Amino acid sequence: MQRQTHEAVVPEALAGERLDRALAALFPDYSRSRLQQWIRAGRVAVGGAARRPRDPVRAGEAVTLEAEPATETPLLPEPIPLRIVHEDDALLVVDKPAGLVVHPGAGNPGGTLVNGLLHYDPALAALPRAGIVHRLDKDTSGLLVVARTYAAHAHLVAELQERRVGRTYQAVVVGRPTAGGRVEAPIARHPRERKRMAVVSGGRPAATRYRVAERFAAHTLLDVALETGRTHQIRVHMAHVGLPLLGDPVYGRRPVFPKGASEALREALGGFRRQALHARRLSLRHPDGGAEAAWEAPAPEDLAALLEALRGG
Repeated sequence: MQRQTHEAVVPEALAGERLDRALAALFPDYSRSRLQQWIRAGRVAVGGAARRPRDPVRAGEAVTLEAEPATETPLLPEPIPLRIVHEDDALLVVDKPAGLVVHPGAGNPGGTLVNGLLHYDPALAALPRAGIVHRLDKDTSGLLVVARTYAAHAHLVAELQERRVGRTYQAVVVGRPTAGGRVEAPIARHPRERKRMAVVSGGRPAATRYRVAERFAAHTLLDVALETGRTHQIRVHMAHVGLPLLGDPVYGRRPVFPKGASEALREALGGFRRQALHARRLSLRHPDGGAEAAWEAPAPEDLAALLEALRGG
């Protein structure tokens, strides 16, 4: 199978990162494990020289990758209904419902957002990950941006790396913080439970800001903004500071019923079986011209009903 040569320049945002991690950010259509294999096989050059996976990279260094595409089952278009918030020649903005997986993978070979996007716009098959440059967990709802051209894809990846894409979430947490705050704590794979992430010394830097939007008897609605984009970041960080997301099956806790809660509230709290997290606002510099653009998505029905029940007590 013919090899493909890719070239990139290390941006300031990746300076000091391990080579394998930097490559995973620069070439998101390849898994980190495959990139590590190619580094060891001598298919990666940094400044014209071979490096080890753990070697740090410097801003401005030229990276060349010789990739050999694996033989994989092609992704098939599927007529999955999509909520398109915005559309132009360069990008799509999609309001993803909770329960929809973003990328096909083990246990989810089809029925994903990618399959739906390929049905909506077959030209996306030519782009890495069908143009998707950031993710939402399966049970998190809200806004995702999708590149429609190679130029837009490169622009959005660079903007994410330079932390110039604004992502604000609504989150219902268990607890009543006295004020907002900022969580800065490194995140990595849990040392024992490999399907979980955790705050781990030596993990990847991660920062999350939050402010109180509305208080309830035993819960709080927060506006949460990402400074970085680590896997499960908001869920891990909020649990880390003692404010786990309501309904989170991995990082949360059993339902907390405030004293004197009505039967309707008890049913709403006990019946909410996903993390109460919604990506409500997305802002970025548009790939064509650099103008600031922003979009918002209202809370989906299940989250809106939960908030109504919390307000009613």
